[in-house]
Amino acid sequence: MQLSPRAKTLLTALIERYITDGTPVGSCTLAKMTGLELSPATIRNVMADLEDMGLLHSPHTSAGRIPTEMAYRIFVDSILHANLATNREAMASYMEQIEDAMSQEQDPQHLVESTSRLLSEVTSLAGIVAIPKKREQSAFKQIEFVSLSEQRILVILVTDDGTVQNRIISAARRYSPSELVQAANYFNETFAGISLSQVKQRLVEEMQQTREQMNNVMTMAVIMAQQLFEDGEASDESLVVSGSSNLMSMPDLNDVNKLKRLFEAFNAKRDLMHLLDQTVHAGGVKIFIGSESGYETLEDCSVVSAPYSVSGQIVGILGVVGPTRMPYEFVIPIVDVTAKLISSVLTEKNS
Repeated sequence: MQLSPRAKTLLTALIERYITDGTPVGSCTLAKMTGLELSPATIRNVMADLEDMGLLHSPHTSAGRIPTEMAYRIFVDSILHANLATNREAMASYMEQIEDAMSQEQDPQHLVESTSRLLSEVTSLAGIVAIPKKREQSAFKQIEFVSLSEQRILVILVTDDGTVQNRIISAARRYSPSELVQAANYFNETFAGISLSQVKQRLVEEMQQTREQMNNVMTMAVIMAQQLFEDGEASDESLVVSGSSNLMSMPDLNDVNKLKRLFEAFNAKRDLMHLLDQTVHAGGVKIFIGSESGYETLEDCSVVSAPYSVSGQIVGILGVVGPTRMPYEFVIPIVDVTAKLISSVLTEKNS
């Protein structure tokens, strides 16, 4: 969308003022803010043109204007294009804070989780961090089935990176110790050294075979292992959300129904995870404004996100969720620098 320099200046000034105050902006206010030698009537004409273009909206007939999603998109794109740095003192203070937290936290998993809280505290928004499916990246090493009761079996899964996972599953009938040993032996011989993502795929393929092609031991092993993977699916990939209560005090989200839908999204996490997945190949900061997310629960919010990596390989996504009227000029660099710092520290710990 082509805007004249004058229209672009007025639109930017209006958005910045609205982000700060949260009230519709009038022509007289813009005249004072911009320092342009334009009469309020001329500014009103420009604002009317911007409204016709779908960039401004007037909530009341006599009120000033507020920006639309499209206006925010132009504003945000200009920030990204200019690679605008936020207040140096604020950034320096934040970097000190997060580097201090990183130096104290030795466990990479805990470090990533605590990043969500740091993002929330600094931005006063909801901080989010998606932690990847570590099991998918590991290779299968060994499995054991241990009978606990009539129809409850303890499954012990060991991967090549030394991770041990225990899970209790429900069996269709009681299995003898020798049957469980046979099932484990079959599984260990068949899948040793194969990545867990491939193991899951093979399980699906084998379950599609006819019963005549699978003996009892094979069938039993595959059914129990498949239940292990299905039961663990939700915990394989987690989304840590911190500071969601920050959003309750924001006028833009003070509608009870809006907050209810938003908190439901935080609890379910599935929509947010799908949204963050789109950040993986973005090559940097990705911003979803309002309806751009494609999810009704987030239509009054913006999500600013960025991927973080280990040794150049993307392993997760972090960011913040807040109202569309958020301080993008501050939030975007914060998310960007956090992703880069976390990537650097995780790479160092992994080396």
